[in-house]
Amino acid sequence: MTVKGEATVVKHTGSHYLLAQLPEWDLFPAVLRGKIRLKGSTATNPVAVGDKVTFEADGPVSEENPAAITAVHPRRNYIIRKSTNLSRQSHIIASNLDRAFIIATIDYPELKLPFLDRILVTCEVYNVPVTIVLNKVDLYRESHAEMLAAFHEIYEGAGYPVMEVSAKTGEGVDELREACRGHVSLFSGVSGVGKSSLIKALDPSLDPKVGEISEAHVQGRHTTTFYEMYALSSGGFIVDTPGLRGFGLVDLKKEEIALYFPEMLRVSEDCRFAPCTHTHEPGCAVKEAVEAGEISYDRYSSYLGMLDEEGKYR
Repeated sequence: MTVKGEATVVKHTGSHYLLAQLPEWDLFPAVLRGKIRLKGSTATNPVAVGDKVTFEADGPVSEENPAAITAVHPRRNYIIRKSTNLSRQSHIIASNLDRAFIIATIDYPELKLPFLDRILVTCEVYNVPVTIVLNKVDLYRESHAEMLAAFHEIYEGAGYPVMEVSAKTGEGVDELREACRGHVSLFSGVSGVGKSSLIKALDPSLDPKVGEISEAHVQGRHTTTFYEMYALSSGGFIVDTPGLRGFGLVDLKKEEIALYFPEMLRVSEDCRFAPCTHTHEPGCAVKEAVEAGEISYDRYSSYLGMLDEEGKYR
């Protein structure tokens, strides 16, 4: 007897998948049937965590008799990045997200704004609401007070909510848990920012792998190998991602990049020329706002770096 249904991809390990009929957390194994290719997609993974799929199975589903994924439903949104620094291929991190929580730190490891800004631009492009979560604030709130205040000013001024948390002390964890309740949320960031520790703080029953900071590189060792969704006992679902070392933009033309910097978009209509690259044109309202300190020079510098990529992420 053939059983058919719809479900959500909650884990992807190579060619094997785990599905669940959310909000029920009834996991069962699945594999792809034949070649599934999404129209217009160049992604290396045709099926991603968060995808809604159609499946069918002959008889009871088990490890020995996995369901077959026969179709992928259109995505409401997704987050995508270049697979490797020089590759033209891309990789979908997750899809159908209610919110992305980008985990960052002012220090331990050191904050890299260009990396953060690339993720934020991608979230803007693909319509994923985003909140920045500053973890480990117990380590640097006093020693880096000015940097912390400047970060809030830059990113809240651009329009992004910024939360301060500490997986170690529990500060802000209740607020973050409440923000995740009833939603599918992505947790992403560079290696070592404490994503796995934060997930465990949100729900001690979960056991994502926790890594240590590498002394040699002051950067976290990779602890998450595959993309995976977790069900929070307090309600909601979290997609955990591998610690990322690079984030290349995908399918974005140079003249479009400024549209996805909210603080630049707000003033760009006052530029003398349209379109304006905000680099050399006279009467550029964005450059004037940068010079006046109304737009962060660091954010503007990230923008210039994206313009200079010429199709590859360095």
